[in-house]
Amino acid sequence: MRALRGLPVLVPVLVVLGAAGGRGPPRDTLACTQGLACRLLDSDVLCGTEPSGPGLGLALARLRLEPALRCTGPTACSPCLAARLRLALPPGTGEPHHPAPTGTPGAEDSGEGGWWSPVDRATSSQPSVTGLLLLSGHTYASSRCVAVEVRAPLVPALPGRPLGWVTFRCFEAPLGSELHVTAYTNSRSRRRLSQWQRVPDCSWPAAQAAVPQCQVPRLQISSGPKEVVVEVQGAAAEHSYTLRLYHNQSHGAGGPGRAVTTSSPMNYSLLADEVLPCLCLQVWPETQDPPRATLCPFTHDAKAWERLWARSRLVLHATGQALTCSLSAPCDLPAQLVPCWQPAPAGPCQALPGLQQPAVGQGPQEFGGLRLHPNLCVQVWSGGQVRLTQCLRDRALPGHPDDLLLLEHRGGNASLCALERGTCTPLASFASTGAGHPGLLEQELRRDVASGQCRQIWHPENGTSVTLWACPLHKYLRARWVLAWMGVLLGATCLLLLLLLKKEDVKGWMKSLRAGYGSEGPLRGRRALLVHAAEPVAERAACALMAALRPLGLAVAVAPGGGSGVAAWGPLPWLHAQHRRALRDGDTIILLLSPAAVAATRQWDTGAGVVPGAGDAESIPGPRHGPGPDDVPTAAPCEAFAAALSCAVPALAAGNGCYVVARLEALVPAVPPVLRAAPAFALPSETWGFLRALAGRGRWWGRWPEPYVAAVAEGLRRAVGE
Repeated sequence: MRALRGLPVLVPVLVVLGAAGGRGPPRDTLACTQGLACRLLDSDVLCGTEPSGPGLGLALARLRLEPALRCTGPTACSPCLAARLRLALPPGTGEPHHPAPTGTPGAEDSGEGGWWSPVDRATSSQPSVTGLLLLSGHTYASSRCVAVEVRAPLVPALPGRPLGWVTFRCFEAPLGSELHVTAYTNSRSRRRLSQWQRVPDCSWPAAQAAVPQCQVPRLQISSGPKEVVVEVQGAAAEHSYTLRLYHNQSHGAGGPGRAVTTSSPMNYSLLADEVLPCLCLQVWPETQDPPRATLCPFTHDAKAWERLWARSRLVLHATGQALTCSLSAPCDLPAQLVPCWQPAPAGPCQALPGLQQPAVGQGPQEFGGLRLHPNLCVQVWSGGQVRLTQCLRDRALPGHPDDLLLLEHRGGNASLCALERGTCTPLASFASTGAGHPGLLEQELRRDVASGQCRQIWHPENGTSVTLWACPLHKYLRARWVLAWMGVLLGATCLLLLLLLKKEDVKGWMKSLRAGYGSEGPLRGRRALLVHAAEPVAERAACALMAALRPLGLAVAVAPGGGSGVAAWGPLPWLHAQHRRALRDGDTIILLLSPAAVAATRQWDTGAGVVPGAGDAESIPGPRHGPGPDDVPTAAPCEAFAAALSCAVPALAAGNGCYVVARLEALVPAVPPVLRAAPAFALPSETWGFLRALAGRGRWWGRWPEPYVAAVAEGLRRAVGE
């Protein structure tokens, strides 16, 4: 009975609120089907109010939510959800319900608590049942509750029989948000109906033309020689929009970019140098969960692709035994990574068959099974063109530039062919015709491949039947043209005899050739590594010596020095790499003694105690002599000459390498004992013997022409005198 007493208290409160004008907007509408009378008591009541439950009332049978639009104009609408409720008689309803006392919501007068829906007025004189209905709509940020009074005729019927529908329009919420709608009445059954529903977004056809937030503007691009103008067209007035520029990448939603917020209409300019094929633009209104218009207009722009390739970089990593490369670019590159073989720096690069792979992302990619070699390169192919090329030529790797690349097809009929000049020539034809290398021995090549003397740079993987071998070419060149060489030697002998007989007559002629002797230098084809101490007089002498030796055809590398190799590796790793290369290729290593070099040598010898052993076991063949590497004293981190002693002294003790000691006789009276195993010359007085040692056996075995000796000696005198 307490429920019966509570209803007359709640309903007058709602009626008074409705009579006061309510707090909800007048755009809410309420409709009910034929036979029902309903009115909106309040469009915004306090949520959580529980209606009292009398003995009679109306029960809820079904709740259905439908998308709708609330409009103030043809194109000024907002999305909402309409709640459609089906009502029924509650269980236990069989007697007519007498009209409620005056002043209750069951009275016919509807002028106090809202408005009655237009139904047949005859129902007001019939026995009826009145119910109070509360609807609530909740989103993540707001909530709203409304109160509705419904009157239905009471006719003999089974409890639960449907009476009709009541429709409330509507619960408003942001585009695409979730709305939770709950409905309950004051019947004794206390049944609640609840449902979650998503508010329509701009994919709903009815919202695309009526909701301002769904009217996404268009983007228009105007390209000029120096800048590109982005124009936002069709934007609604008095609305703010965001324009975003970014680099589209396949491995993510988008790369780095920038956003600009402004009102409509708007134009945005960017430099033409910023335009790349993956540059995309997005525009959207400043609303919650807005639709976006996306445009990538430069996908097929040829100039944009040129800029992209200019900013792309290919880096090779020679780590361990495998070849790894990284391709970095602002955009994804539709390209192929192709390993190739390039014996000459300026020559063509022969693609290795079956090893190409697509460029994937920006990370490192490994060519599994491909061993490192100085002649290996990687090319980036795109659109049938070579876009980028990087080689391992300048790395300290095993192998020689003159190695020959052989391809072996394994299987039932194993065969060898030589990869050169874009083709793979069978080994029998290659050996018989020469193919640019006359005298190549087919039998020796096959024997060395079978015995493992050639270096395997690619081994079969994943079922492939191709193997690549790098064979040193100089082993297989025959000694042809013997008669021609004998004629040359005979002519040289006659020329020397003529010089001895008519020395005074030809002296003037030899002097006339002094200015141009560099073009046919006697040291042409020879290489040397010059190591000196870091002091001014040694640096001047090294520069003068290098300037005098290069016209003779001698390629000189100086330490300290080295250019880009030192910058990339550091001085000591670069020096050790150069020393290993000189020992491997038979180059001459010149140790230039100055006062600082002699001091470093004595300090090194005193710290070592004895002649140190082979400090570089990998690069110096033969047995060890003397103590182990632990006895070698440490040198200053950046002192190249002290570090060179750690490489040179073990090699001298083992009798390996071609070393020459040159001392500045005006500053160094004698050679330190630790270096006396190498031939030593006092400069500039013993320039002739020094040049003869650089030339080696078989070159200018007689006396050097005077202009060569005088030019080298004069350069050293000036350097030491300064």
